[in-house]
Amino acid sequence: MPTEAWWRDAVIYQIYPRSFADSDGDGMGDLPGITARLPELRRLGVDAIWLSPFYPSPQHDAGYDVADYRGVDPRFGSLGDADKLIDTAHELGLRVIVDLVPNHTSSEHAWFRAALAAGPGSPERQRYIFRDGAEPPNSWQSVFGGPAWERLPDGQWYLHLFDASQPDLNWDHPEVRAEFLDILRFWLDRGVDGFRVDVAHGLIKDADLTDWTAPSVVLGGLEPAGPPPPMWDQEGVHEIYRQWRSVLDEYPGGRILVAEAWVQPEERLARYVRPDEMHQAFNFPYLEAPWAATELREIIDSSLAANDEVGATTTWVLSNHDVVRHASRLGFPPGEGRRPGIGIGDPQPDAGLGLRRARAATLLMLALPGSAYLYQGEELGLPEHTGLPDEVRQDPAWERSGHVERGRDGCRVPIPWEADAPSFGFGPADASWLPQPAVWAEYALDRQVGVPGSTYELYRSALRTRRTHELGSGELVWLATDPGALAFRNGDVVVVTNFGDEPVALPGGAQILLSSEPLDAGGLVPTDVTVWAML
Repeated sequence: MPTEAWWRDAVIYQIYPRSFADSDGDGMGDLPGITARLPELRRLGVDAIWLSPFYPSPQHDAGYDVADYRGVDPRFGSLGDADKLIDTAHELGLRVIVDLVPNHTSSEHAWFRAALAAGPGSPERQRYIFRDGAEPPNSWQSVFGGPAWERLPDGQWYLHLFDASQPDLNWDHPEVRAEFLDILRFWLDRGVDGFRVDVAHGLIKDADLTDWTAPSVVLGGLEPAGPPPPMWDQEGVHEIYRQWRSVLDEYPGGRILVAEAWVQPEERLARYVRPDEMHQAFNFPYLEAPWAATELREIIDSSLAANDEVGATTTWVLSNHDVVRHASRLGFPPGEGRRPGIGIGDPQPDAGLGLRRARAATLLMLALPGSAYLYQGEELGLPEHTGLPDEVRQDPAWERSGHVERGRDGCRVPIPWEADAPSFGFGPADASWLPQPAVWAEYALDRQVGVPGSTYELYRSALRTRRTHELGSGELVWLATDPGALAFRNGDVVVVTNFGDEPVALPGGAQILLSSEPLDAGGLVPTDVTVWAML
């Protein structure tokens, strides 16, 4: 595999290990299952995979509560299975990015158990954020709902910006910093090509733990104006990532750091991808943009400008394991804001409209210069499981919010591979850790392979065409078009997306390369359709 800056135009596919492929029939996806399915991803045409956490964990937050950063949870396999996955991926020409969760550990991590045993004032407690007092040290709230402080029987409080089982580390402690440098090297030595850094903007807290009365929002909603909240986007995080970058630069092959940083405006986010820090940062303003021409153009322009200023590539993403799948999200009227999950009794999306817009949104995204991230199952057109029974929900946000937020389980349901197989081919048994809806059969891979017009074949064709025309390394030039539409040129490809109510014309003499839906009888681009063409 070439080792130059491969990430700048790469298409990276997120795998949620619990829900990708189950090799042993226990209802939980695993590393051998992923390894067996890697040829499918090579055929799809992606460049790399990103694995959500597979480390030993009590799974209170689906593995984002890590008990051991140098192991593999037995539910998912062994270190030997991880090695085989990495080797197989490399043999297929796929790079491997693993999740790293440095903001907090599990409460079952050896360090936190030692801190509890050692008691107040001990060196062991200095690795976390403990405070004394009869009342919580401040008013900070957990992202998952409720107070961000938990009191112990000995009277001290510890900080957890997420679940109480996820105590925040004290990144001002040199031992914490040294530990994670060693963890980086452990996985780099095993051949991983990079790290997606969870909550990258949260490691350093305001030294005074300044009170903050607004909600401790991490998944969108931060105001772009004014100073950042005292628990997010503090200046000290950048020193950490400069040190991490120096470690990655010791290794050959273009190893990368990817920031999950919910930071606004784009100029502040771009600070995470300066030349001596991270390589990429997820573009959440783009993910959260409404289905509207004006807003999307503004975000595309501001994203490209901010990243160009620091010489970084721009990323584009529509779905991941933390948000409602875009095939459902786009089935609602534009501009309704982020939904914390969808369940029985909630307003339901228009499934047909959502998929139509999702296909158009995907073609628009994949035509933009930069790197694109796909979430497992979106190539099948999978919607959110909006009818998931509440009693099977496992996202801690459901309980901690007092059953106000449905949580993220609906986008994490195991994906379908074979329509007529047990668990739709997810595993050899008719079992899955979250129940799959019957409608999954319609989306199964074997129902779409080789079928003209299927969502899978649309993705496959788009990835092949994107590579052929080098769209990821191209340059965007806006073109004049009808109100309510967007049109641009990237290299020798013209892209038109119609968001309006009336069909729009393509430039004269255009030769169609791809279209998310058929053109109308007059050769015009219908509503909610994207077309790639050459002149």
